[in-house]
Amino acid sequence: QVQLEESGGGSVKVGGSLRLSCAASGSDSRDCMGWFRQAPGNERERVARINAYDRSDYADFVEDRFIISKDSAKNTLYLQMNSLKPEDTAMYFCAADPGLGGNCKSSDLFKYWGQGTQVTVSS
Repeated sequence: QVQLEESGGGSVKVGGSLRLSCAASGSDSRDCMGWFRQAPGNERERVARINAYDRSDYADFVEDRFIISKDSAKNTLYLQMNSLKPEDTAMYFCAADPGLGGNCKSSDLFKYWGQGTQVTVSS
């Protein structure tokens, strides 16, 4: 099992920044970790993910504004979000998965999920 707890969400003005954190605990492997978001009325979408080799990938809408990183010593995943836009408003979820050989699976079927943290961007 893996437990995930997000923090760092909040309200920010357009163009502002936030750093989300996800504290992970538990014994199962979590070679692939990611951030997802879901806005009301929309489907959940992947924002970014990072594998055991610290290789990361991002959704097109990120446009180089966000950075995913992890501190293995602290068992914490981060998402630094800059130049925030109103369309970034959503509940953000941390996810973890054992992956395959240190890599993320091609699907977005993560095994473990956090409860989410709300991000609201206003003009």
